[in-house]
Amino acid sequence: MHCSHTAHTLVFAVLLSAVTLAQAPNFAGKWAVVADPASQGPGGLGQSAVIKQDATTLTVTRTTQMGEVTSVYKLDGSESKNTLNIQGTAIDQLSKVKWDGGTLKIDTSMSFDGNPVNVTMAISLDTSGNLVVVSTRPDFQGGGAPVTTKATYKKAE
Repeated sequence: MHCSHTAHTLVFAVLLSAVTLAQAPNFAGKWAVVADPASQGPGGLGQSAVIKQDATTLTVTRTTQMGEVTSVYKLDGSESKNTLNIQGTAIDQLSKVKWDGGTLKIDTSMSFDGNPVNVTMAISLDTSGNLVVVSTRPDFQGGGAPVTTKATYKKAE
């Protein structure tokens, strides 16, 4: 009887692992934003991005007004450190990611001019295979409530 219980537990663990793996989409590819006149901005990836993904990391390279920016995120939930250079000032960004079904949530904290800043980004694929990025950041200009943007990206050929 004890053997049977152990076997059932092992089978359950394997099935749970398979379900978890099935829910983790692969975001790899070159992506270009889909123009949306109602959008408040291009979202967390800018106009375009190249994403590389393997079993342990997600690497996002995007072109911004400050040049090319590459961020590497650890997919195991441990802290990732990336450095953003703005006008000669290095800003350390500390990020943690977690899967929520088929959505990868990235929570990033940093200090900007001595003020703590928190940014979140949720990345998923829609039913057409487009990349959807929802970003929330502080209102840097108005000082009001956080600003949330949503952008859709199509795979570039």
